[in-house]
This record gives sequence, C-alpha cells and structure tokens, in this order.
Amino acid sequence: MSRMLAGQKHMTRKGCFMRKIICAVIVVMLSGFFMSQKILAASRLQETAEKTVIVIDPGHGGENRGTIENNHEEKYMTMTTALAMYQELLLYDDVEVYLTHTDDVDMSLKERAAFAQSVDADFLFSIHYNASENHELFGSEVWVSSVSPYNGYGYQFGYEFLSDMRDMGLLVRGVKTRLGSKGTDYYGIIRESVTLGIPAVIIEHCHVDEERDAVYCENEEQLKAFGRTDAAAVARYFGLKSSALGVDYSDYPLAEINAPSNVNVTLVDSTEPDFCLVDFVEADYEEGTLELIVSASDPDSALLYYSCSLDGGLTFGPREAWPGSDALRGTNDDSFHLQLTIPPNTAPEVIVRAYNMYDLYRESNPYISARVFRPEPEPLPSAGPTLTGEDAADIIPVNSDALGQSAGAEEDEKLSLYQFVMISLFFILAMLLIIVAFQYAAYKKRKRHRLYRRKETGDIWNQQK
Repeated sequence: MSRMLAGQKHMTRKGCFMRKIICAVIVVMLSGFFMSQKILAASRLQETAEKTVIVIDPGHGGENRGTIENNHEEKYMTMTTALAMYQELLLYDDVEVYLTHTDDVDMSLKERAAFAQSVDADFLFSIHYNASENHELFGSEVWVSSVSPYNGYGYQFGYEFLSDMRDMGLLVRGVKTRLGSKGTDYYGIIRESVTLGIPAVIIEHCHVDEERDAVYCENEEQLKAFGRTDAAAVARYFGLKSSALGVDYSDYPLAEINAPSNVNVTLVDSTEPDFCLVDFVEADYEEGTLELIVSASDPDSALLYYSCSLDGGLTFGPREAWPGSDALRGTNDDSFHLQLTIPPNTAPEVIVRAYNMYDLYRESNPYISARVFRPEPEPLPSAGPTLTGEDAADIIPVNSDALGQSAGAEEDEKLSLYQFVMISLFFILAMLLIIVAFQYAAYKKRKRHRLYRRKETGDIWNQQK
C-alpha cells in the first residue's frame, strides 16, 4: 500500500512538472507572438542610414509674410519655432540638421526642395501657423503627400506630432492630403520635394486668429516650445537617441500602417457628411433651456465640429468640437446631447451643422418650438369693478413697490401739468400788464400833447389881442 501511495505521489509530481513545462512553453509562445506584434507596430516604414539628415523649412519670408492676424506675422513666428526645433535636434546623436534659410529672404518652394536634395535630406519639415477666412476654425493639422510611400511616411510622423498637440489641449484636425487641379499634390513644397525623392510635410501648429488657439502662440517662449515639441516628434519618428537629453527612442512604436497603399484617414473627402439629425429630449420653458440629441455620420472622414442656429439657419454660432472626435483614427461619437440656452421671449427654430475633416458640412432637420421660452409678463389690467369671493382670488398679486412707483409717476405727471398751467397763466398776466403799461404811457403822452397845444393856441390868441 505504501509503495502504491508512493507511486501515486511520484505520478502526481510528474504530472505537475509536465504541466509547468507546458505552461512555460505556452507563455514563451504567447510572448513571442506579442513581441512580434510589438515589433510589427514599431516598424518604421521609412528606411534611413546610420546618420539621419533633417531639413527644417521656416515657412514664408521676405515679401511673403504669411498670415497676419492678432498682431502676428507668420514669417517671424515660423522662424522662431524653426530655430528652436533646430537647436533641440542638434542635441540628438548621429543627426545632421539644416535650415533652408535663416534670414528674412524670399525663397521659392522649388529652391527649398532643391536645398533639401543638395544635402541628401531624409525628410523636410515645413513650419507654419494657420488662419481661416471667417476666423472660425481651430486646431492643429499636418498635410502630407498623396503619393505612396511618402503618404505613409507623413502619416507616421503626423501621428506623433498631433498626439503631442492633443496632449497640449489643441483639437486634432488630422493628417490630410489635398489635390490640385491636375490630380497631383496641391501644396508646392510637398509636390516639389516628392518630385526630387524627398519626403515632406507641412506642420500647421494652430490657428492664430481663433481665441481658443491664440492662447497657445501669444509670446516668443510659446513659439519656441512648439519647436522643441516638433523636435521630440521627429526624434520619435526616426528612433533617435540623445546622450545630452537622456532619451532613447530606438524601439519607439509608431502607428501601424499598410506600406503598399495610402492611409485611408489621409485621403481627400470631397463629400459632405451623409446625414445630420436633431431629436427633441426636453425643454424648460420657464428657465429657458432646451435639450436635443444630435446624430450625424460621415463614413469617409471624422466629424470635427458642429455649430448651431436658433433662427432657422439665418445665423450660426461659433463652431464647437464634435464629441469623441479622433481625426487620427477617423472616428467620432455617433450622437450626443446638446444643451441650449434660449433667449427670453423666443420660439427657436434650431438647425445644427456637422462638419468633417475637410470643413464640408451637412445641416440637420429643423426643430421648431411650438412655445415661447421665458415669455415676458402680460401688462397689468386697467382698473375695473371691485371683485369679491372666488373672482378676487384669481387676481394675480402685484408688487406694492411697483404700484408705489407707478403712483409716484402719475403724481409727478400731474405736478408737471400743474406747473405748466401756472407758468402759462403767469406769462399771460405779465403780457397783459405790459400792454396796460404801454397803453397808459401812450394816454399820458397824448394828454400832455393836448395840453401843450391848448397852451400854444392860448398864447397865440393873447398875442393877437
């Protein structure tokens, strides 16, 4: 029996040992699988040599001043940011950094691309700040080439840069392409660079003419901070190391993409969102609040903004960020609750616009309120017969102070009328007295004249005698 038990214990230990081996093998296999997934996610689409060559292009210069808004001049902003980016990248190992220009000079886009080619650049980063025609757009964006594989290079860098902008609090407008009339890249710096085999992107940090973005670029230190942030995004993209900064991005995972084709979320969307709908939830007519559900969809790009009209689409309020918008992945919330404050004595007709990544919009169905929000009180009824009993109970109580003010106003009006009458009477009496005085003076004068004539006639008579 003891031998049998000992044999069973041995078999049990052997079974436990085998289970441990099997578990260890499974763990190793899973680890290998996940490591392979991590390596796949970390793969860098662009291949580079041991030394990385980076060209920074400060946008505009010379006669080309760029956007001029809020006391800013873009050509000076881009130079400040580009110099800070240049100085930061010099702190990384095995990297050469160039600026297309350091003076305030005119330089064509073709010349900038040619300079990048002359130094055998791995990438050209064109630095810019943004503004919109109606001063209503806000957020950061990156423009990339529509040509593969440069499109993929631009997306992997843009993902890093815009992730930093989102962490700073800026809205992400996306990594995007734009085509010209000939179907090629619209932006010259990208088109000219790609023609020469140089990957290039345009970095639009923020909109200087919109108050939500303007706070990020108010002074020189903020512009330099953008440059240092740009440098960090470049370092992660290229997997650089810095002994001076104590950072190593050699194994930093980049956004995973399919190398042979362009990234879907970067493709031009030339159509409006499919639909936009509003549905009533509830209203508080006394407090002046209205709640609606807004729903919209655009399968081709993420929704970025919405704006609202209370007058049937005649005017729209400022744009607001669409909830859950993620332009880097092309996703957004399908619907959200919209809380509105309605002005007094208004029966609103609400229309909502949904905007996509390319600022195309779709208007919703109108919600027309059948009631007035926060109506003004009815005027008090004029004095009538005295009411008693139940009729008297239906009378709305009136503020005594208001009645006192009304009575005082009536008394003031009566007093003013009395003063006017008294002044008029005094004026008439004064005029009468003046007329009587003139008449009396004239009478005395005539009387003296008659006496004088009589005297003169008597003297003549006496002389004749």
